[in-house]
Amino acid sequence: ITLSLGTAGTGGFAIRNSGLTEYSAFSQYVIAVFMILFGVNFNAYVLLARRHLKQAFRIEEVRWYFLIIALSVSGIMINVRPIFKTLEETFRHSLFQVGAVITTTGYSTTDFNLFPQFAKMILLLLMFFGACAGSTGGGIKVSRIIIMLKTVRDELSRIIHPRAVKKVRLEGKTVEHTVVRSINTYLLGFIAVF
Repeated sequence: ITLSLGTAGTGGFAIRNSGLTEYSAFSQYVIAVFMILFGVNFNAYVLLARRHLKQAFRIEEVRWYFLIIALSVSGIMINVRPIFKTLEETFRHSLFQVGAVITTTGYSTTDFNLFPQFAKMILLLLMFFGACAGSTGGGIKVSRIIIMLKTVRDELSRIIHPRAVKKVRLEGKTVEHTVVRSINTYLLGFIAVF
């Protein structure tokens, strides 16, 4: 019950000092999958429950969230492969650590301080990115990162084409300037506090 609620709330409350290292591979997979699923924007689940499958799979933030996870797991797997005995073990620990860090759950199946520098850098970035907006995960949120990157892209484009009118779009809809400004202010404040 404690592990289930710690996973659902992405609070990471473990009942053993060793975290989840003593649990079976199956348990680690189940917890990893559910950590990642609780990092998804809950609007996607509402759309799925209402059988609006196309709309649920069109949510740009969720697509980016899963892409970030896939790329991170792949990069970490390649980097930490010599540490683990089997490919399955490498995948399981990589998936679990990525899920735990991007959702800010905080569970652990291995001492990732022993990971090579590249893998630790990916985990550090994931900690800042965080999960989707409208989820139980923490962090800056993937939607804010997307909007920030699109804003930077548009501003760089304006250097080349100063008279171009560019609007930041998310899921095909224009993001209001006040929203972009508040996200930039939030990110600036986040960096200043950090």
